[in-house]
Amino acid sequence: MQNLFYEVDTLDKRAYENFHLSEDILMEHAAYSMAQFIQKNYSQAKSILIVCGAGNNGADGIALSRLLFQSLDIRLYLQKSPSTPIGKLQLKRVLALGLETTTVLEDADIIIDALFGSGLNKNLEQDSASLLEQMNLFTGVKIACDMPSGLNKEGHLYQHAFIADTTLTMGALKRGLYSDKAKENVGNIIQVDLGIHRDLYETVSTWKLLDKDDLQPPFRDKHNTHKGSYGHLSLIHGAKEGAAVISALASLNYGVGLVTLVGEKITALPYCLMQDENLPSNTTAIACGMGLGKNFQRQRLSSFLAHDIPLILDADIFYHSICYDLFYKELIITPHPKEFVHILKTCKLADISISQLQDNRFKYAELFCKAFTNITLILKGANTIIGKNESFFINPHGTSSLAKGGSGDVLSGLCGALLAQGYSPLDAAIQASLAQTISATKVTKNSYSLTPEDIIKGLSTL
Repeated sequence: MQNLFYEVDTLDKRAYENFHLSEDILMEHAAYSMAQFIQKNYSQAKSILIVCGAGNNGADGIALSRLLFQSLDIRLYLQKSPSTPIGKLQLKRVLALGLETTTVLEDADIIIDALFGSGLNKNLEQDSASLLEQMNLFTGVKIACDMPSGLNKEGHLYQHAFIADTTLTMGALKRGLYSDKAKENVGNIIQVDLGIHRDLYETVSTWKLLDKDDLQPPFRDKHNTHKGSYGHLSLIHGAKEGAAVISALASLNYGVGLVTLVGEKITALPYCLMQDENLPSNTTAIACGMGLGKNFQRQRLSSFLAHDIPLILDADIFYHSICYDLFYKELIITPHPKEFVHILKTCKLADISISQLQDNRFKYAELFCKAFTNITLILKGANTIIGKNESFFINPHGTSSLAKGGSGDVLSGLCGALLAQGYSPLDAAIQASLAQTISATKVTKNSYSLTPEDIIKGLSTL
C-alpha cells in the first residue's frame, strides 16, 4: 500500500526546509533517475528525442539531455525557451557542453515528454496539441516525465494528451495518474526518488494505492472448526436469478461457510447453495441487489433488511427507495458509475452526468463519503475507488477483461463472504476488490473471453 498525493509542491517545500535540499538538487536527482532508467532498460537505443516545455517539467528534460550527452544521439527540442530560473540554468549548462537544440521534430528510439507534467490546468493551445499528436505518431518508446502532458492533477484528460509506455513520476505518486481516463495514457508508472528516501520525503496521506501484496485471502488456520465457524451469508434476490447465483457462488468460493438465497424460488439451483423464503436465523451478513429486480415487494424487502446484520448493497437495490432508508447503517455499497450518479442525485448531493462523474471521480467519492461517514463506498471503474469517511484507496489492478456482465456480481459476493466471516466493511471492501481483480489475471484466456465463472475459479489460486 503506497501513499497518493494530489500535489507534491508542499512535499518539495518540506524537503527544502526540513532537509536543507535545494530545487537544483531535487531536479538533478530526478534527471539522474530518468537517465538510469533509460540506460538500464534501453541499452540498445541509439537516439532520444526530448521535448521540453517552458516550465520546470521542461527543465527536467533539459537536465536529462545533459546526463545522456555523448551516450545517445540527443535531439533536444524546446517548444519555448525556459521561463523559470532553474530552467534557464539547466539550458545554460547544456549549451556549455556544446549540445545544440533542434527545431526539427523527428522520430527516435526513445521519445521523452517533458512538456507540462502535473502543472497543466487548461486546454492546450493548438501548437501544443499538434506537437503531442506528432509525438504520439512516432514509433519510439514513449516515456512521460512526471505525468503525461495533457493529464492534470485532478486526473482529467484533455482532448490531446501524450500516450506513454512508461511514466516516471518524481518524488511521490500523484493521485491524478490513477483516474479512469488516465489509464490509457500513463503506461507503467514508476516512482523515482529525489535524493531523499520516499519515507522521509512523503507525509501521511488520506489516499492510498493498493498493491497486489496487500491481498490477504481468508485462509483457514484453525483446525477445530465447522461450517458455522465461517459465517452464513444470506443473499436476497428477485426474478433475475442468474446474477444472484453468480454472486452466491463467488461467496462460497471465498471462504464463507454457508450461503442461502432468500426470495424467489430457483428451480435449478446449484447443489452447493441453499434457498429459503425467510431469512435464516443464523445469518451473519446480508447481500442485496444482485438479481433483485425493480419490482420486489417493499414490505417483504423491509422485513429482510431491518435486522442489525452486516450488509452490502448493489445493483437493483439502488433503484428502490428503501435503499436510502438504510444509509444510516454501517454498510458497503458497490455502484458502477451510472448507479453512483443516481445515488448522488437521490441523496441530493449532486445532479451530474456520467461523463461529469468520470471527469471528477475523486471529488464525488470524497463528497459522498463526507456526507455518509458510516458507509463504505466501492466506486467501480478501470481504477476502482474504495472510500470510507476520510480514508480512500485506489485499486489499479483491474483490466478490460472484467468489463462484462456478472463481474460486479462476483465482487459483491466476495464482499458478502468476507462480511459474513467477520471482516469490517472497509477491510472486506479492500480485500474483495483485490481478490476480484487479481483472480481475473490468473485466468489464461484472451481478454475478451473472461467470464464470471473464470473469476470464481481463479479465487482458488490466490
